[in-house]
Amino acid sequence: MHITCIKCLDNAGKTTILKNLASEDIRHITPTQGFNIKSVVSDDVKLNVWDIGGQRKIRPYWKNYFENTDVLIYVIDSCDRKRFDETGMELFELLDEEKLRNVPLLVYANKQDLVTAARANEIAEGLQLLSIRDRSWQIQACSAITGEGWDGLDFEEFTATAESEIINN
Repeated sequence: MHITCIKCLDNAGKTTILKNLASEDIRHITPTQGFNIKSVVSDDVKLNVWDIGGQRKIRPYWKNYFENTDVLIYVIDSCDRKRFDETGMELFELLDEEKLRNVPLLVYANKQDLVTAARANEIAEGLQLLSIRDRSWQIQACSAITGEGWDGLDFEEFTATAESEIINN
């Protein structure tokens, strides 16, 4: 079992991804007020997922949900280029949290089904992900609506690789 914490700014698509993973209806998604907790089985791996609202007024409370996090998933709206600086600052503030030390990072570059989406490598460069040296990280282009890019991710392999890389560093 893995405890996964999903974070991002508002409207990036984290709730849609979570509902899709849980095979729930995604036609009527509303912004997360507070948090949602779900247990999801993906590729025979049970995930306990914390989906925490991304509105500015909720962000100071994010740190209350870091305990025992095995994987930090950070979802980015690939179309909202105006907020790349803000999302990058929030991400690096998260990575500085003691309770998330060495926790592997998975960045979902969401909304890749839209023509205005920035490519994952462009986002990685813009967010300075290449400067991350204290943990394993991966950026994955995806679409929460179509399921492309996230539905085949092997969480077991990702966390096992991350654990071995951290141990070997």
